[in-house]
Amino acid sequence: MTISRIKSIFIIITLSSIIILGIVIYKDMMFQNNPLSPEILKKIDDKKRHLQKLIYQKYHLNFTTPVQTSDKLPNNLFGVAIYTQQNEIQVILNKKRFQESEEYMIDYVLPHEYAHALMFKLGKFSQTNGGHTLLWQKICLDLEGKKCDRYVKHNDILFGKVPYLE
Repeated sequence: MTISRIKSIFIIITLSSIIILGIVIYKDMMFQNNPLSPEILKKIDDKKRHLQKLIYQKYHLNFTTPVQTSDKLPNNLFGVAIYTQQNEIQVILNKKRFQESEEYMIDYVLPHEYAHALMFKLGKFSQTNGGHTLLWQKICLDLEGKKCDRYVKHNDILFGKVPYLE
């Protein structure tokens, strides 16, 4: 191979890499600066309706709670179930995590957080009976949550640790 051929290959690889990097940065900025797509919001709403149906079938409750997305949650949180200042239960999903896997957020995290919200509604949630207890696991499984068992025995509930949501 000649030096000019090597230079040409190097330039082509470099330019291709810069173009790909530019596309990735553009897509990332578009995701960060825009709300979730209508398709994702519909999937969230469909899953929420399904969870409400399961709650009615298994617990005979007409329970609904708002589900919102926020980019203010820290990266290590996928979602939270909280009481608002108006003493309403709310589920908040980390918008940033949808960029990684919308399927995981909808099929794993939403039932997980809805199980916490239902614990609030049933009055089974306190500092001593919080987090990922066996009761929470049962509710999570009743809501067709996935991998609910891996959280049990970890009392890692976030009491007073999310002031940026208030």
